[in-house]
Amino acid sequence: MTRTQQARRGPGRPPDPERRIQRRKSILAQAVTHFAREGFDRADIGAIAQAAGCSKGTVYNYFVNKQELFRESVDHVMNGLIETIDGSAVDDPVESFGRAVRAFLRYFNENPEFIELLIQERAVFKDRKTPSYLEYIGRHREEHKAEISQLMRDGIFRERPVDRLFDMIGDMLYGTIFTNYFAKRTICLEEQAKEITGLLLHGLLTPEAKHP
Repeated sequence: MTRTQQARRGPGRPPDPERRIQRRKSILAQAVTHFAREGFDRADIGAIAQAAGCSKGTVYNYFVNKQELFRESVDHVMNGLIETIDGSAVDDPVESFGRAVRAFLRYFNENPEFIELLIQERAVFKDRKTPSYLEYIGRHREEHKAEISQLMRDGIFRERPVDRLFDMIGDMLYGTIFTNYFAKRTICLEEQAKEITGLLLHGLLTPEAKHP
């Protein structure tokens, strides 16, 4: 830092909070990519620092050790997922449901390293009682259950046990992203989202089909 910059900040003045936030995000973004590519055991803090354009010491100013950096990287991924889904919402509840499905699938389809990170977390940190994915979904469970319940009261969704319906939707989406990843599917994301949404909203049977 030059003397002019020091004078502008003043002696002893703390660093710009916004700059610290952006620096932290930059480190986490590079850590996600590095952990996904190298794995936790082979990951190198120095390489992450270099990719983020800072020193190794700077990384340790934000994260105590490699374990904390990894866990914060997973949290970074999950926070991004929640923000992406929330950002897809519109006023129409049925359209909003479809947009949320597309946003979920697109998030992981465009960032396969996020899935790799979730896999590694379960393999490396078996002592973590609840995987981050389930933890974050659980935090928003009541909010989404309330939305489903409202759709039932409005006569848009059929009456069903809300907990089981919520779990079924979540299981279908969770299974889809992992199957896409492991099978290395080259698919039209919009078509897949449309098919899943159609299946969830309309089921498999035709109106003419007889069923119990």
